[in-house]
Amino acid sequence: MESKNPVFGRARQQRAGWAGPAPSPDTLRNMYDAPSYAPPAPPAYRAMTLDDVVVRGFLTLGALVVAAAATWVLNVPPMVAVGAAVVALILGLIASFTQSTNPALILGYAVFEGVFLGKISQLFEGAISGIVFQAVLGTAFAFGAVLTVYSLRVVRVTPKLVRYGMAAAIAVVGLVLVNLLVGIFNGVGLGLRTDSPLGYVFSIVMILIGCFFLLLDFDSIEQGVRQGVPDKFAWQCAFGLMLSLVWIYLEVLRLISYFTGDD
Repeated sequence: MESKNPVFGRARQQRAGWAGPAPSPDTLRNMYDAPSYAPPAPPAYRAMTLDDVVVRGFLTLGALVVAAAATWVLNVPPMVAVGAAVVALILGLIASFTQSTNPALILGYAVFEGVFLGKISQLFEGAISGIVFQAVLGTAFAFGAVLTVYSLRVVRVTPKLVRYGMAAAIAVVGLVLVNLLVGIFNGVGLGLRTDSPLGYVFSIVMILIGCFFLLLDFDSIEQGVRQGVPDKFAWQCAFGLMLSLVWIYLEVLRLISYFTGDD
């Protein structure tokens, strides 16, 4: 599938530009007169490898986990976690819309998001013992399952799949916003986030949307390695993986709480 990522497009244009037009007679004479020992020009950048993505992925997830653990141990007040969530949202939007590869921006997002996740996890664990461990296992299982499905080409990332998946993602995000607005007036919204059959179905749909984003992340990484994009793009790939995993973790956490909470 041809990637729409602007980084990939620039890489292809640069490679195409290396071919250049046919040399003129004057150019050929200059080339003939030039010293034969002239060293070749160094490459403009080092191409991204899968190892680059793995290393940066561990760095971003590590920063998130450390921040979450510190928040839990230090028992950070809820309002601090809410403020961290707002900062993480702003940084995440900047990194997403600008396709930033700035390590400070992406690691900063990971730290602030980790503070929010640490407090949320602490609250869930206080209500339901062992739920965080179950949610982590569920997230790891989802990651492994999607990676296996993608590696075996059971599901291929095609333009049609991307269109349908993005339409579904926009639809569920819209429903979440409407649910929040309605909830201001009736306290329960549309029932999408309640311990009910509708709530179960909606959480499962949200988890599947997160898995769809993981598919896009894996495809983006594969396309980037294949097309030789700059190695700094590995930061953006790691950022995308982190977003998808956080999405899945929160939805798994909520889904488990429906079945293990007190009636």
